[in-house]
Order: sequence, then C-alpha cells, then structure tokens
Amino acid sequence: MKQTRLNLYLVDMKYIRNLSHADDHVMSVSPQIGKSNRPFIGIIVICNDRQYCIPLSSPKEKHKTMKNDIDFTKIYHDSRLIGVLNFNEMIPVNKDVIFPVDIRHRPGDSHEMSRYKDLIINQLTFCRKNQDTIVKKANRLYEKVTSGKAGGLLLRRCCNFKKLEHVLEHYPKRD
Repeated sequence: MKQTRLNLYLVDMKYIRNLSHADDHVMSVSPQIGKSNRPFIGIIVICNDRQYCIPLSSPKEKHKTMKNDIDFTKIYHDSRLIGVLNFNEMIPVNKDVIFPVDIRHRPGDSHEMSRYKDLIINQLTFCRKNQDTIVKKANRLYEKVTSGKAGGLLLRRCCNFKKLEHVLEHYPKRD
C-alpha cells in the first residue's frame, strides 16, 4: 500500500464505539461522558501496509508543557499551538469506515463553521508540510508497540494496535 498525500477524514462513530469496547485507549465518543458529538477526525498514514488514522485533537492546558515524543506531536500555526496529533491513539481504518472531510468554504457557512474550517485547514497544512516526519513517527511507534520493544509507560498510553486490527477485519463492510 502506498502512502498518499495527507487529507482529513471523519471516522464512523459506530466503528469507534466497537473499537473502544475492545480497547479503553481508543478516543471516547461516549454519550455518557458528554462526548457523543465529538467527531473523530484525523489523517491517514500507512503502517505495516495498513491504513491508520491519527486523531487530531484540540490543544489542552497540559499540552503546553509536554514535549513532542514518539507518540505525540504539537501542531503550530504562526507560532501558536492549534492542535495535537495523538499517535498513541491511532486506529486502523479502511475505506468502509472513513469519510473525507469537506474543508472548502461555502457561501452558507456560519461564522463558527468558517473559523473551524480555517483551523482544520491550518492543521492539515502543518501535517502536509511535515508528512514524512509524521509517517516515520507513526511507523516507528507501531513497530515498537507491536514488536514488544515499547517500555511499560509507552505501552500503557498506546492503543493495542493488533487487537484493533482484529476488530477492523471483522467489521461489516459498507454497501
């Protein structure tokens, strides 16, 4: 499988819920904790000949002091922190569970929607400029975790990639 130019994708919520039943590290979309409307948006990279979606997340206070690491990258625009990539929460995907995100500005977009699109355009621009680094980092993390070479702390932060791949293999195909 060949790595293509990075784009943004929305992941099917039902699929996310299935993954979260298999692994607690999958980013929650649970209505019980008020996150049912949070979309799972990310970029698609190739790891071990499979598509993986690395989720984009809004920056939190804790991210300001965190350093970029094998499982985490800060996204900047004009020297301002505008998001993060959580490699430790990347999930396997295929064409049946992802949908391209339309980031084009439309005449009917609300002010809030236009601002959101500007934000994700800037996040995607950063990802595209750093595509080689992002893909290498994702593959390095995948290899470390799946080969058993990751230390305990890193393992505790990461999804169980092999277990999630098994869920994807048994997930119903979209018509």
